[in-house]
Amino acid sequence: MEKPRQSWAGLWNISFGFFGIQIGFALQNANMSRIFQSLGSSLDDLPALWIAAPLTGLLVQPIVGFLSDKTWLGRLGRRRPYFLTGAVLAAMSLFLMPLSDVLLLAALLLWTLDASLNISMEPFRAFVGDMLRKDQHTAGYAVQTAFIGAGAVIGSIFPWVLEHLGVSNVEAGGGIPDTVRWSFWFGGAALFLAVMWTILTTREYDPGQMAAFGEEVDHPDGSSTIRALASKGFVTSAVWTGLGVLIVASVAEFGLEKEVYLLGGLLIAYGVLSAIAVSLARGGSATNMLSSIVGDFAGMPTIMKRLAVAQFFSWSALFIMWINTTPVVALNFYGSADANSPAYQEAGNWVGVLFAVYNGVAAIAALTVLPLLASRIGKVRTHMVGLLCGAVGYASFFLFRDPQQLLISEIFIGIAWASILAMPYAILASNLPQRKLGIYMGLFNVFIVIPQLLVATVMGSIMKAFFPGEPIWTMLAAAVVMGLAAVAMLWVREDGYAAPRASGARAAAAE
Repeated sequence: MEKPRQSWAGLWNISFGFFGIQIGFALQNANMSRIFQSLGSSLDDLPALWIAAPLTGLLVQPIVGFLSDKTWLGRLGRRRPYFLTGAVLAAMSLFLMPLSDVLLLAALLLWTLDASLNISMEPFRAFVGDMLRKDQHTAGYAVQTAFIGAGAVIGSIFPWVLEHLGVSNVEAGGGIPDTVRWSFWFGGAALFLAVMWTILTTREYDPGQMAAFGEEVDHPDGSSTIRALASKGFVTSAVWTGLGVLIVASVAEFGLEKEVYLLGGLLIAYGVLSAIAVSLARGGSATNMLSSIVGDFAGMPTIMKRLAVAQFFSWSALFIMWINTTPVVALNFYGSADANSPAYQEAGNWVGVLFAVYNGVAAIAALTVLPLLASRIGKVRTHMVGLLCGAVGYASFFLFRDPQQLLISEIFIGIAWASILAMPYAILASNLPQRKLGIYMGLFNVFIVIPQLLVATVMGSIMKAFFPGEPIWTMLAAAVVMGLAAVAMLWVREDGYAAPRASGARAAAAE
């Protein structure tokens, strides 16, 4: 017995909530550096302030993935309780963010906003796998990517639109301008309504139905994972802990930025937690979450490990872009590094337009170019092409002098963004066990978070040492690591994955 084929309306309902979530992410990505600098942060401090976002993802995503696999709340289902919780908290954070009048409050609200967005976002990846049969996975993630792109366009461009409608784009005496305030309030309402649409228009398959489809979802004890973890020694834990101690010691020795302490601390924490997990597993605890998560992380399927390398490099490039595009455009294309100057605020609005363009391109490419290309050359090669487009887009920042020309760069970046959001998940969804789809998607997203933490902790030290006051060089770094992501895809194989037919996403959805 197979799951029923979803119509286009079904695909729309399953992923429409991601439209609102991405409005929130887009407002965060395009405006947080601007908000921080408007409240008095220096360029050198931006990576440290951005640490909150990836750190919350690192903590939240595996936990939510693990819990959502084991949740069933009657009519509300398995994943939808997390959609609702995250949407309420994220909408509140978006409302409060532009009311911040001090830097510390804005940083704390970034923490709560990103945690809330992750609570809603992480189960959406598994939700597509839950609701769709394998031959619709490509269509499902393509539609989800299209909604991500559309939501990001709206979230990114809204301050620019408001300015052209007469809303003030400069706050007298410094601070967050009205264009940003109203954009965040609009985004909070849009996020909540979009997620509620998915919650109210979908109904998840219960455990009995999933079993009838041959996709067992109940795994109350995770005993096999914990037994495998119990057989391991403490050597790996000691290596992680020792590496963290070495990094912490090197901060003072080599004069590194203080943010590197966090990187070392995280490695130490993981080493300690993994040792505790092994001890609990050896002690016969068959139900604890820590041992299950650590065991699943250590025992990831081979295809997931290989895709994780490409994820690591590609998301390193993206995070470099999100942190640095505003200061790069402001300094190199508008000639201002003063966050309270009209030129800087104009650059901030133009960055919103640029981000809207790459997200708009992603929405179109996800439904047209990528499915067609994947049907011809396979998903792995398609992803390689997309990543190489991203590298070209970042490198082109060095070729242009007019900010209008950067629209060309964003077209290439948009193709890469579409591929990053769709192809890895389409490959994984058909190759991972259904009963652990939530936890594996959460752990896979760790390889989105880890590179962001590395960028946030290390990039400041590199820029200060080699390119002080020249943020344009971060775009070269982004181009290089995106190219490395494309190279990493050479080791990924699509064995066992059902490729889409030549007609692409539309045929997969409509049949």
